[in-house]
Amino acid sequence: MNNKEKIWQVVSQIPAGRVATYGQVARMAGLPGHARYVGYTMKMLPAGTNLPWHRVVNSRGKLSFRVDSSQHQSQKQKLEAEGVVFIKGRFALREYQWDAA
Repeated sequence: MNNKEKIWQVVSQIPAGRVATYGQVARMAGLPGHARYVGYTMKMLPAGTNLPWHRVVNSRGKLSFRVDSSQHQSQKQKLEAEGVVFIKGRFALREYQWDAA
């Protein structure tokens, strides 16, 4: 299994209503310190993928896309539909972060 497949496998396991940080996905995929690679891998997903890419977020409790972008709006809408609450553009990472233990 290559590194992208390892990342996809971790992302596919994130449950609805939960999020995982780029760094968390990297660690769980056996790639500690490669959070940016996770971001790149998510960015390169084919259109229409069934992978729940929207559940991968940054460690500050914010979305990484520009606020005025369609990607930001799409990700925010998908997370809100799963019950993630945003207040002033942020969500409580402690409340919504996936605990895979």
